[in-house]
Amino acid sequence: MIVCPNCNHQNPDGATQCEACYTPLPSTMSCPNCGTTVQTDASFCGQCGFNLKASGAAESPETPASMSGSDIPDLDPPDPLIEPEPIAGNSPPSTPNPQPDPSADLPVTQVGQSGTTTEAAEKIAPPPEETAAPPPPVATPKSGSAKTQLQVQSVYLLHLQTQTKIELPSHIRVIHIGKPNDQIPPDVDVSGFPNSEIVSRVHADIRVEGDTYYLEDVGSANGTYVNHTPLPSGDRHRLRTGDRISLGKGDMVTFLFQVS
Repeated sequence: MIVCPNCNHQNPDGATQCEACYTPLPSTMSCPNCGTTVQTDASFCGQCGFNLKASGAAESPETPASMSGSDIPDLDPPDPLIEPEPIAGNSPPSTPNPQPDPSADLPVTQVGQSGTTTEAAEKIAPPPEETAAPPPPVATPKSGSAKTQLQVQSVYLLHLQTQTKIELPSHIRVIHIGKPNDQIPPDVDVSGFPNSEIVSRVHADIRVEGDTYYLEDVGSANGTYVNHTPLPSGDRHRLRTGDRISLGKGDMVTFLFQVS
């Protein structure tokens, strides 16, 4: 049976157009390993996980137009930077040190009644030396004070049918979603969830590029849906918080992409 990607109507094998909505159907072929019907542009068999690309059984998917470099517009070269002119500092004119009054250190004389001159014993007292102020006390943190902690971003999938959180590993760049098999072991194993029989052993991948996550269907038998829209095999979707991911038709194995 060929499932229509538009209305999920099951059409007989060999049909080229949906009987219900007249949507063109994708071409299919038989897996050379197990004989299961798969799409001709699939990379792996959704039933046995056989590598269709290595065997030459399926043609390589064309590069999406959105990935080609010809659609990237040429940007105008930026203007050269202009070096700023140095600004002369407005430094205040230097003021010469005032000369000390030579009479400040001389003794004061007074004329007595007899006409003789007497020297004053009192002189100008020198100013008291300034005492350096003690440094302020250093506050010692208490043993029970809270320490600053770095916030780490957590990315996970929330299974809606069981409200189970599956945290995505942060040390790998390609996260495989599926069920246990001999070719590509899954990083996110969904075999323990209800209705997991509609999920292929090699179903979908999540690719991590920096802080961005992309979802890609790798040739599953029942397809991958994002927000109820089928994701064509070979294309990828940039995931955002709250995106609804359905593995297979019928919305029976559903996850929410969450970032906290």
